[in-house]
Amino acid sequence: QVQLVESGGGLAQPGGSLRLSCAASGRLFSISTMGWYRQAPGKQRELVAAITSRSSTNYADSAKGRFTVSRDNAKNTVYLQMNSLKPEDSAVYYCNQYYNHNLDYWGQGTQVTVSS
Repeated sequence: QVQLVESGGGLAQPGGSLRLSCAASGRLFSISTMGWYRQAPGKQRELVAAITSRSSTNYADSAKGRFTVSRDNAKNTVYLQMNSLKPEDSAVYYCNQYYNHNLDYWGQGTQVTVSS
């Protein structure tokens, strides 16, 4: 069973930065696509950024140019560097590990609040 543990969330000022980390257990990490999603109150969960096993990346339009997703397969960890944060980035951020529809795992989420 895969476990994903997010960390790095918290309070940031507008224009500030945060770095989220997601540590994964198990043997599937290096061959899985890792994604960061977020869900704000009253809204649907949405993809923020994803990185494939070959390190190809994909970003939501709202994240392009501000956020960077990366992975360290030696540490079974995926990161989301968030710069130039805006209040509308406030949400619970979730880590996802996807290998196939039967091997699709979620973390418990970490709160990001952007406020002055």
